[in-house]
Amino acid sequence: MCTYEALMNNRLNNHTGGPMPDCELCGAMKVGTRPVIMGRAEIQACKRCTEKMGLEEKKVAPGLARVNNSNATSGGYGGIGKKGKDIMLRGEKELASDFSKRVVEARTSKGWDKRELARKMAEKINVINNVESGKRPTDAVIRKLERALDIVLMVDASPDENRHVNTGQSRGFTLGDFLLGGKE
Repeated sequence: MCTYEALMNNRLNNHTGGPMPDCELCGAMKVGTRPVIMGRAEIQACKRCTEKMGLEEKKVAPGLARVNNSNATSGGYGGIGKKGKDIMLRGEKELASDFSKRVVEARTSKGWDKRELARKMAEKINVINNVESGKRPTDAVIRKLERALDIVLMVDASPDENRHVNTGQSRGFTLGDFLLGGKE
């Protein structure tokens, strides 16, 4: 194995929690290393080299360190979470394009004003104003609106219009072809 491949395998092992890595400065094998900044590069160095050369450890924001070390799932767009709790895991669902119109119609059909809907949802009236003006609500507000108004805001995702790329041409489909819209 050439030295470049060995170096890359070593770097991969450092980041995946594999066997004890080697120091990239002194070459000490199977020692505890830490990410340090040397110039503009991030390298793995042993404690001895770090102290001897006065290198700084790579700093990670405290909040980011907690997130990286925790096993908690996010309820956001990351795709991890508990099924049924995370609206993004509902499969092929998306917010209806006419969601604001649906909310206004459902609210007026029940005879409620914005203030009353906000009170029933335990939200501020500004949230209702934003939704009815077309601003995308959070997932939690979508669920509350669906429950309070007994409507469906999350609909089956409609696939975007796809273009068929002609495979007969040897050069393939280019950005220029896309911008021209196939006008040749």
